[in-house]
Parts: sequence; C-alpha cells; structure tokens
Amino acid sequence: MALVLVAGALTSCTDGSVTPARGIPAFETVPHGEPSFFVTSRGLDGGDLGGLEGADAHCRALASEAGLGARDWRAYLSTQALPGAPAINARDRIGEGPWFNVENIRIAINQAHLHGDTLDLAREGNLVSQGSALTEAGERTGGKGDPVLRHDILTGSRVDGRAYGNEFDRTCRNWTYSGEDGSAQVGHSDRDTIGLSISWNSAHQTIGCTSKKLQATGGDGLFYCFAADPARYIETPERAE
Repeated sequence: MALVLVAGALTSCTDGSVTPARGIPAFETVPHGEPSFFVTSRGLDGGDLGGLEGADAHCRALASEAGLGARDWRAYLSTQALPGAPAINARDRIGEGPWFNVENIRIAINQAHLHGDTLDLAREGNLVSQGSALTEAGERTGGKGDPVLRHDILTGSRVDGRAYGNEFDRTCRNWTYSGEDGSAQVGHSDRDTIGLSISWNSAHQTIGCTSKKLQATGGDGLFYCFAADPARYIETPERAE
C-alpha cells in the first residue's frame, strides 16, 4: 500500500486506506466503492416531501432513474417530536456506512466519521463537499461560484445528525408543509473548512417552507439520500496490493 502525503499529515484507517489528519481529504487518497450517497437533483413541493415516507420514495425513484440499483435508500432527514410520536434522528435512518458518491468516492467511513463524533474526527472531516456531493446523475449542485445557488440541503438536523426539540419548527412540520411560514434546518452541500459553508448538515434555518422561500436562502428543496444497507468497496489500482 502506497502512502500519499496530503497537507503534510497522514492518518491510516482500519481498512488500510490513508486520509489526511486535518481538513477535507483529496479525492485520490480515499477508497472507492458502490454508490450509496447522492443529493437529489430535484425537490418536491417546497418543505412538503410527503413526510419521511414520501422523501424515501423520492430517493428510490431518483436512484432507479439513474440506474443505482434497488438499495435501501433513505432520506437524511430528522423529524421533531409530536404528542404520541417521538423525534426521529436522521443519523439513525441511514445505516452504519461506509458511503460512496455516484463516482464511487468514499465520503464517510461510518457514523462517527460522517458526523465528527470526536474532536479528531471533526478535524479530519468527512468528504461531503462541493466536488463530491453530486446528484444521482453525477451532476454538481449549485454552490460557491456557480450561476445558481442551490447548496441549502434540507436536513432538519443538528450537526450530530439528531433532531431538534419542538420549541421552533425546524422541519416544515415534519416535512408535510409548504406554506409561507414555518422553517427548515439546512446544511450546505458545498461545505468547506473556511468561510460560511462549514456544515454539510446544519448551517442555518430557512425563512419559510414554500419553494420560493427555500430558494430565497440559497436552496431548492433538495435533500441527501443514503443507502442504509452496506456498500462494498471496489479495488482500484491505487489500493491493490
């Protein structure tokens, strides 16, 4: 196995791969595998996604259109607690990883890596970024420097992938509402380690739940889709012994 020096520091992973100790890794330093992550290329009706079931169905439909296979596709969305209905955490819906984008690049090893559950993992960072957070069709979502900004990604989640309390609406009424009021928590698909796009899953709230309100803050009602069933690694010349 060859070691690749990136930004002056390396760490080795349990699967034998190497990633930099801090910052978003370079694509060529990470392993490859079957697609299990994408950003939806289109939304539904503002913040009304038909609840979690409707959002999951949208993930499956887009994955099928793109030929990504009949996997256990889930929307990365949290819901808030209601009387008789506990909150649901986005991180609890998507399996344990690893996850790879549609170009087979690994974006996270496991839940802890995806969410930066420790200080070291938070510093290392996952690989959800402008160049890797691709749609099911392999297209970039509009981010920094693009003509149309679409980087606000619906999540309803805190940075740790868990739901908010119910003091304020962070989920457009648990993804069933597309009215003028209400709000949704969004992340930035073009996250980086500087500037304002520092969180892929919890950057700010929207100013309403209509499509126009979501667009006003830099979004388009898009969300992340993950496969909850484990994806297989693909051997590449760089990883082959």
